[in-house]
Amino acid sequence: MKEAIERIYSGWSETFSGACLVKSSADIIFSAAAGEANMAFGIANTVDTRFDTASVTKIFTAAAVLLLVEEGLLSLNDRITEVIDLEGTMIPDDVTIEQLLNHTSGIADDAEEANGEDYSALFVTKPNYSIRECRDFLPQFAYKKPNFAAGTSARYNNCAFILLGLAIEKLSGLSYRDFVTTRVFEKCGMVNSRFGAMDEVNADTAEGYVSVVDEVTGVVKWKKNIYSYPPIGTADGGAYSTVADLDLFVRAVKSGGLLSPEYAKLLFEPHCEFSMPHLCGTWTMGYAFEFILADDGEVFCMFKEGYNSGVEAVVSYFPQFDVTVCLLANKHDALYGLFGEIQGYFYGLR
Repeated sequence: MKEAIERIYSGWSETFSGACLVKSSADIIFSAAAGEANMAFGIANTVDTRFDTASVTKIFTAAAVLLLVEEGLLSLNDRITEVIDLEGTMIPDDVTIEQLLNHTSGIADDAEEANGEDYSALFVTKPNYSIRECRDFLPQFAYKKPNFAAGTSARYNNCAFILLGLAIEKLSGLSYRDFVTTRVFEKCGMVNSRFGAMDEVNADTAEGYVSVVDEVTGVVKWKKNIYSYPPIGTADGGAYSTVADLDLFVRAVKSGGLLSPEYAKLLFEPHCEFSMPHLCGTWTMGYAFEFILADDGEVFCMFKEGYNSGVEAVVSYFPQFDVTVCLLANKHDALYGLFGEIQGYFYGLR
């Protein structure tokens, strides 16, 4: 297995800028890093570099919600409008916590990326630094007409997790970031994970880079992504982590170190009646995690990916092999190809 992963990685190492970890419960099968965390000073990425995880943060939000459910402070069937004050908005009264978790709520998003809208375009006329807390997102989506009735379809939605973040804050009495830091990161031993702001000094942290491309000559230069999305992470994305910490999260959930077995199981299985064909089986949704089911209905791969300007991330788990594959990048183009080949390799082993 180690040699096969090495061969796959070597094919992408010249274009990949980030860190890669393939690990079983007992051993590191493969780890490597490539590219630069800071291009101006020529500082190389390492396997211990922190990267923006983008939407991978949603798995931490889902775990935080399940902690509250486990403690009896919340139910998956609760309606979000009964938990937080959304009077005057267009969030329907029947949207449940579960529907927010599995992308079946139907509510509008701030950027309808499924329709080709560019998330970073939101901040052409509005300063991104004006959005730092979950509540700051509400004007961008809560007054827009829903896309469909709750529970009748599935459509990926960032701002559903903003509402979940507000519910976490209301029920816990803590800020979203404080709750996740103390109840998730610290409990899992994720000492290198944090919510760092772009205007803070963040040690051992990769900057994100976006290519400026000329159609004739190719890449002309690189620019930083500091105006492309909010400057600090919230419930829908933006936590900083390492590949090792992402593995720790999966292992902590799996072992019962974060959630009780009953609720850990909920995070590790799909919860959506809507599905699509996939090269490796059938794709469907769970609570933040996405799942690829084999022909026998068993989970072949569970994963969560994240994407922003200058950010790519994937955390995945292959239950049959008890192997995690964690990839974090601070440039575009190589991560998804690399992950696709690794995923294909495990599919071939079945």
